[in-house]
Amino acid sequence: MEISPIAYFSSPFTSKFGIPRQSGVVKEIEGEVVFCKPYDNPDAVRGIEDFDYLWLIWGFSGNSEHNGDIAEDTRDSKNREASVSSRLLVRPPRLGGNERIGVFASRSPFRPNGLGLSCVRLKEVRQGRLIVLGADLMDGTPIYDVKPYVAYADAYPDARSGFVDATAWQPLDVVFPERLRGRLTEADIRTVSSALSQDPRPHYHKDPCRIYGMPFRDRDIRFRICGNKVEIIDII
Repeated sequence: MEISPIAYFSSPFTSKFGIPRQSGVVKEIEGEVVFCKPYDNPDAVRGIEDFDYLWLIWGFSGNSEHNGDIAEDTRDSKNREASVSSRLLVRPPRLGGNERIGVFASRSPFRPNGLGLSCVRLKEVRQGRLIVLGADLMDGTPIYDVKPYVAYADAYPDARSGFVDATAWQPLDVVFPERLRGRLTEADIRTVSSALSQDPRPHYHKDPCRIYGMPFRDRDIRFRICGNKVEIIDII
């Protein structure tokens, strides 16, 4: 099966670093689904404004290695099997990055076919573009399909969530100095603060002296984390 993007995502997050690891976690993030031709015709989204949430099916275009290679390389079956076997176990950040589970029991971005699935809130339809909230997509991400979320079929509020149920997650406290607040809009301050509260660091980085940079729009948000507190150092 060959698939091609029907749209691309426009987001204030211009790199993978800092993007929430799940959709809906940072509800303040606003982005746009920008359709390609011929799907930019308003007829393609007629009636979509009657839905509150949408499913986006998209590609992990920002991964340094192409996920699909493990499914495409059939020239050497032994090498392919070895390559696949090495990626069957992953280490979710929610488990501290130490415990391994199966790739299909995880939401890891490194998947056999590099496809992502996100549920986002539809804010409005603007000239054929979809303005959505809560997406976990990087700017420029290709989107392969858009489908409406329907509660009677898609919602299972009593469902078990595996290791997620057994691991408590406590957001970090974010210190945003008054001297820096004037460099962002109030909406962006809320978005940046919510994103940083989720601790965007790789699981193996725990150095309290390390200063990180998170690309956001045309800015670089510099911060460090000590204990359960995020301190924003500068906005460049």
